[in-house]
Amino acid sequence: MPKQLLTSLIIVVLIVVAAVVLARPSPQGNSAGNPTDSPQALTIDHTSYDFGTVSMAQGNVTHAFKVKNESTGEIKLNKLYTSCMCTTATLSLGDPKNMMRKGPFGMPGHGFIPSLNAVLAPHEEATVEVTFDPNAHGPAGVGRIERVISLESSLAKPLEFNISAVVTP
Repeated sequence: MPKQLLTSLIIVVLIVVAAVVLARPSPQGNSAGNPTDSPQALTIDHTSYDFGTVSMAQGNVTHAFKVKNESTGEIKLNKLYTSCMCTTATLSLGDPKNMMRKGPFGMPGHGFIPSLNAVLAPHEEATVEVTFDPNAHGPAGVGRIERVISLESSLAKPLEFNISAVVTP
């Protein structure tokens, strides 16, 4: 094999590997000396919600999860995404007069998932509003569904919220 062809092939392989690594979401590690390295620093009021029976005819359903920074340091909120294109999530931060809303965010691979670039101050709460569209999968989408919503932060592990429902026509 000629040397130029081999070099070109190696460059193409490196570019493809780099694109795959950069495209997938990944947790962000803790900063050195960050007081938020406790596994309980970021808490959720509840981790799962069952919508029960959801009729396609009635349309979208929404549920809110409360997230709280229980630490004495700031926690950076990096990314918010869902496990399926039928589900979106929106982050709300701050008091009602100065509410910051970011989103809706969906599933990686079905569009670019931008960074949140949000900070949760010590003892501050945020809301993750999750919307499920029972019509997203069409007539074949009836039956039990389970979806996961992930919130990546400056902590080692992402927070995961779960929703479920039984979809009927």
